[in-house]
Amino acid sequence: MTLNRPGALNAMNTGMIEELLNLFREQSYNGALRCMVVTGAGSRAFSTGGDLKERNGMSNEQWHRQHHLIEDAFRALWDFPIPVIAAVEGYAFAGGCEIALGTDFIVASETAEFALKEVTRGIMPGGGGIQHLARCIGVRRARELIYTGRAIDAATAYEWGLVNRVVAAGRALATALTLAEQIAASAPLAVRTVKVALGRGEDCDFKTGYALDIAGYNNLIGSEDRLEGIAAFNEKRAPIWKNR
Repeated sequence: MTLNRPGALNAMNTGMIEELLNLFREQSYNGALRCMVVTGAGSRAFSTGGDLKERNGMSNEQWHRQHHLIEDAFRALWDFPIPVIAAVEGYAFAGGCEIALGTDFIVASETAEFALKEVTRGIMPGGGGIQHLARCIGVRRARELIYTGRAIDAATAYEWGLVNRVVAAGRALATALTLAEQIAASAPLAVRTVKVALGRGEDCDFKTGYALDIAGYNNLIGSEDRLEGIAAFNEKRAPIWKNR
């Protein structure tokens, strides 16, 4: 999935937000889909967030309506049933940073920069960035970045645990696609179940999270893919997953 407004540094206007929401809703029912990679068109930016030129002069009512769409789109991203990888080249600012933070993990080019700049515009992050950033890098570092709007480079983002990998300029998408292929080779039901356990278990105590793990594990025991996975191992061949 490409955020495709390179002339505006892939800033998100209302039309793009509506397309994002519709895409996530539609593709969540795509049984053939195994992994999604999100990237930005061009090399300058992943996305610089909401389109402030479009927002200039918006009434409060218009702003609220647009932000309701944004909230729905981000929730659709967080609840997406299969893994989503962000491939980031250049700027990932404000809402663009929040999209990246809302994915399962991030592959960053060495040119990538990350920032939540909303407080420098009189608002605050409204796409889950506050909560996601604090969980990624810790509350104290998150406070510094959000209070100041300061950007960090890819090396710092890796050191702090915000991104999984840093690659050469222009290689973020290719690397993310390679990882997506590796995910696609795994049992699809198992991957989906692990995503639920990780996503829901993150915000509860260990024993409750473990109960989610075991509920998912017991459900997978009865799947055709469990039988296929064990058979393929013993027959020394690649498994043929049926997603059931």
